[in-house]
Amino acid sequence: MTGPTDLPSLPDARFAGLLDEAKALQPSTVALRRAIHRRPELGLQLPETQQAVLDALDGLPIETTLGTTTTSVTGVLRGSQPGPAVLLRADMDALPMPENTGLEFASEVPNAMHACGHDTHVAMLAGAARLLSDHVDELAGSVVFMFQPGEEGHHGARHMIHEGVLDAPGTRVQGAFALHTFANLPTGVVATKSGPVMASADSFTVRVVGKGGHGSMPHNAVDPIPAAAEIVTALQTRVTRSVDVFDPAVVTVTRIAGGTTDNVIPEVAELEGTIRTLSERTRAHLRTEVPRVAEQIGEVHGCRVLADVVPGFPVTATDETETQRVLDLAAEVLGADRSQRMPHPIMGAEDFSYVLQRVPGAFAFLGACPSGTDPAEAAPNHSNRVRYDEDALAYGVAMYAAYALDSLRR
Repeated sequence: MTGPTDLPSLPDARFAGLLDEAKALQPSTVALRRAIHRRPELGLQLPETQQAVLDALDGLPIETTLGTTTTSVTGVLRGSQPGPAVLLRADMDALPMPENTGLEFASEVPNAMHACGHDTHVAMLAGAARLLSDHVDELAGSVVFMFQPGEEGHHGARHMIHEGVLDAPGTRVQGAFALHTFANLPTGVVATKSGPVMASADSFTVRVVGKGGHGSMPHNAVDPIPAAAEIVTALQTRVTRSVDVFDPAVVTVTRIAGGTTDNVIPEVAELEGTIRTLSERTRAHLRTEVPRVAEQIGEVHGCRVLADVVPGFPVTATDETETQRVLDLAAEVLGADRSQRMPHPIMGAEDFSYVLQRVPGAFAFLGACPSGTDPAEAAPNHSNRVRYDEDALAYGVAMYAAYALDSLRR
């Protein structure tokens, strides 16, 4: 005799108390987050943050390795049975900006702030390391904990890859997962999608060189200002006319400078901006097209143009199988209402993309909107006033742990 086939599946017993375990770790998770928040560090060298991570892992059955070109920390937790390996990542660096949150644990370092939630990432991953250390008997394989400096434009993930983080257990990791707290999502919501989830980010500079002169006699000069202005508008038009609307791109001029006073035509005008794309094909196209447009417009105006594109992070593209794993785990561990498939990518960029170029994995946003605040009105990531609901930390700890447990089933 068979029963009905349309009943919902029962929860996996391994995850029944996982969120409660994560919540039990909340005091130490919050304490670590606040300690790191008070002492933000920039770039690839984060000695205080590195030490805080090492202190948090002290006493756990985790093998640690320190970076040589950065202050990274790689931890390896080996399960009770052999098997594959998976990687969990947290970035550690702050942003070069002042903090105006009024928090009691606000930054004590001038012009440095954890405004992108990396302090929460470190605390959640350290909490997951502690939680998983209590579940070693349920792991058939190894978990790599990737504590990474230099995400904010310094290519820290690439440094760690070159130093062997993907092979830290002695074999190449088979899956990878990273969370990113997001102030504009309700607390505890896990949002992601398969394919491109975040854009590539390349920067460009354009130097327009003309011939200076008196402002009243432009015919005796070669004015770079009109050329620079035309380049700005031409770049916008070129995107809409040379890029497939279903493979979107953004080219934004973020700085324009030229001249010193009202009656002098300068010799030089400068532009600076960013290129964002969701495919490597369009990325390659615009890295060629932006300089070409600038140079040809400059030539029309009789100016010499020096244009340069500086490669940044690649597209962050997730694996469908791993993405579905994360969404299913979020529904099972946190609740069905906390699992959300994103309708479209975000045009920000992320250097976890370097890991996902080499290993199938997933990247998800974790809602951390402050209590009593409309997510649409909350100060966003990278704001000098951004705050994160610390209740979200337990959800992140549970998600990191669930991903490892599910991937390394005995």
